[in-house]
Amino acid sequence: MILEPLGSVVLGLALAWMALRSLPDRLPPRRAVFTTGALGALFGAYLMHSVLSPGHVVATLIGAALIGAVTLSLLVRPRSGRLSRSAAA
Repeated sequence: MILEPLGSVVLGLALAWMALRSLPDRLPPRRAVFTTGALGALFGAYLMHSVLSPGHVVATLIGAALIGAVTLSLLVRPRSGRLSRSAAA
């Protein structure tokens, strides 16, 4: 029972760390990214646990990682210095 939430938080923190390493200039401060990654994965684990029922630890952690990644993707800002399509028209 404790493995799912703990594992999902660790996965969320790992995803946040990878996002900060690959896109450091396009993300908000580190604290916000780590918090969002951990909470997004925790919510994903809760959602997958509710949908799949107890006993599917691997599937729950995969779902937690996917939902955590989607949550982190919402934080990515557009690149500065480039015109968007609406500004170019």
